[in-house]
Amino acid sequence: MAGEAQADNGGRHGMATDRYTLVIGDKNISSWSLRPWLALKQCRIPFTEERVRLRQPDSKAEILRHTPAGKVPVLKTDLGLVWDSLAILEVLAERHPEHRLWPQDAEARAAARSISAEMHSGFATLRNDMSMDLLSRLPSPPISATLGADIERITTLWREARARFRKSGPFLFGAFTNADAMYAPVAT
Repeated sequence: MAGEAQADNGGRHGMATDRYTLVIGDKNISSWSLRPWLALKQCRIPFTEERVRLRQPDSKAEILRHTPAGKVPVLKTDLGLVWDSLAILEVLAERHPEHRLWPQDAEARAAARSISAEMHSGFATLRNDMSMDLLSRLPSPPISATLGADIERITTLWREARARFRKSGPFLFGAFTNADAMYAPVAT
């Protein structure tokens, strides 16, 4: 239901209050909502999750109760609102350096930020033709030239990141980073 809140203390118990409230849409269909949620969960950063049901007559009004941007996700912090997945991930990296949400190595960090920004601003055909819906089994769409180019570019980015920067660990840059949060919905 709209405005449904769920406490999620990231696996930590006994905390009096959560530092953040993450307002998101349905994680099964909102890849933008899923991205910061994954980072918070992976790092076990305490937060309260507040869900807004999408694709409902009152969805827009419900979202506007939380942010004038009119889109989810939005992170409510002690410093105010942060909206947009990539902005939220940047704030989490800045406020929680112990989790190394960007690689420590300057070259790897620049590459991780670049591929994250490319996911954020690019791949329009992929997002349009292959939108995320984790609960449905949909037939693969015809692979147009532009969709094929998006898929090839993403697999190239993944392959190059793994080849150049993976020291140890299963993620794009070895350890989990914001780049993994940005691309996880694509891997579904």
